Amino acid sequence: MDQQRALDAFAALGQETRLAVFRLLVSAGPEGLASGEIGERLGVRQNTMSTNLGILLKAGLVRRVRDGRTVRYHADHDGISGLLGFLLEDCCGGNPTLCQPVIRQISCS
Repeated sequence: MDQQRALDAFAALGQETRLAVFRLLVSAGPEGLASGEIGERLGVRQNTMSTNLGILLKAGLVRRVRDGRTVRYHADHDGISGLLGFLLEDCCGGNPTLCQPVIRQISCS
């Protein structure tokens, strides 16, 4: 991930509703959520939700899949991994043991 892409991702997450959507999709797991369900859970109108999902999509933090007449959104793990990799690229000055607490915190295990 380059610096501009990271800035786009941070800008997308720097707004309360988009951060809430992103966190909701991360917690939803591989099933993701339909766009209408995301709006219902967060109490956000559909047109506002559509705009926010578009910004997260453009930033590479979410992806969408058409499921019949429904559009489901998922956290984009490649985008998340790229952003985390960008942040930690030069981590620890060559001493990987210093990074272990961070790695444990972001690990799913």
